[in-house]
Amino acid sequence: MGEADGLRQRRRVQPQVAADGGRTPEARDGSSFSGRVFRVTFLMLAVSLIVPLLGAIMLLDSPIDPQPLSFKEPPLLLGVLQPNTKLRKAERLFENQLVGPESIANIGETQDDEPACGRPLGIRAGPNGTLFVADAYKGLFEVNPWKREVKLLLSSDTPIEGRKMSFVNDLTITRDGRKIYFTDSSSKWQRRDYLLLVMEGTDDGRLLEYDTETKEVKVLLDQLRFPNGVQLSPAEDFVLVAETTMARIRRFYVSGLMKGGADLFVENLPGFPDNIRPSSSGGYWVGMSAIRSNPGFSMLDFLSERPYIKRMIFKLFSQETVMKFMPRYSLVLELSDSGAVRRSLHDPDGQVVTYVSEVHEHGRYLYLGSFRAPFLCRLSLQSV
Repeated sequence: MGEADGLRQRRRVQPQVAADGGRTPEARDGSSFSGRVFRVTFLMLAVSLIVPLLGAIMLLDSPIDPQPLSFKEPPLLLGVLQPNTKLRKAERLFENQLVGPESIANIGETQDDEPACGRPLGIRAGPNGTLFVADAYKGLFEVNPWKREVKLLLSSDTPIEGRKMSFVNDLTITRDGRKIYFTDSSSKWQRRDYLLLVMEGTDDGRLLEYDTETKEVKVLLDQLRFPNGVQLSPAEDFVLVAETTMARIRRFYVSGLMKGGADLFVENLPGFPDNIRPSSSGGYWVGMSAIRSNPGFSMLDFLSERPYIKRMIFKLFSQETVMKFMPRYSLVLELSDSGAVRRSLHDPDGQVVTYVSEVHEHGRYLYLGSFRAPFLCRLSLQSV
């Protein structure tokens, strides 16, 4: 047999194909085993950390005991509610000289000092040139700015129908100065805990009447969820009260055929209403403390039917931390005398106006109060 025949009879050797980047089956098996070991170890470590953490969180006390609330879908921001930037035309006044000017001509204190020093929230001009003031912690006062005299009308320490007033909020007064209608937002929570009040949905707020002559106090409406701003009608036949937590405004009749009755003035607002003040058109200005975006995401609407998430949030975070996640969207509404929205003024990013609490119309301007900002804003009505 020749050399050529010998070569033909040799067995051909097939080249081995290495899959997975050139690794042999043995290498693949080792790598797969190492990967499984790593994953199992990682999962065991994660479980050993997460389970005790969840257990600790479950044992923590939550400062609130929220109940589920039901809201309608927020109104679409279309038509008269179409977003705009009209509030950005405002100018800031006394910037960094004020702390949370909730109502016009109001300067607050720091939160730590509030219970001791007081915190004026609502302020109204009386018929004799005096000012009537609702202090969140102290009660109702009459102030003579010319003589610098302060008179306590009703102390918050005075029980009303067996319940204390923990959060005196806003007030409105008749033209003759005899009757003061005011809100006590809660018997449980104080002003510095307003976010806990909103999140818990506590229904222990009241609308009250104080007679400056007889010193008598009456409860007009009870079981309100964060009653806030109040405003007498031009005819003084009814009082409007903002029920902030429920995104609506209620109406209580104080004279006429409907006296003693109550109904809804407007509901399902595009935000959570704060103070109510008259407009020159015969309607009302309403500042929105927070917006209910639609389209978009409303955190308060989302959480309303999920009390377990609310409890978890406030086990882990402070009110101040939670407020940082609230949108800075600023919104002001003008309502007609029947509750229809006439126009809306917006600052979608809160670039100029933030955390609106009140809209006070005077002359050719709107003055905008805030429950957090360190300034007032002034907006020319000619520009909007």
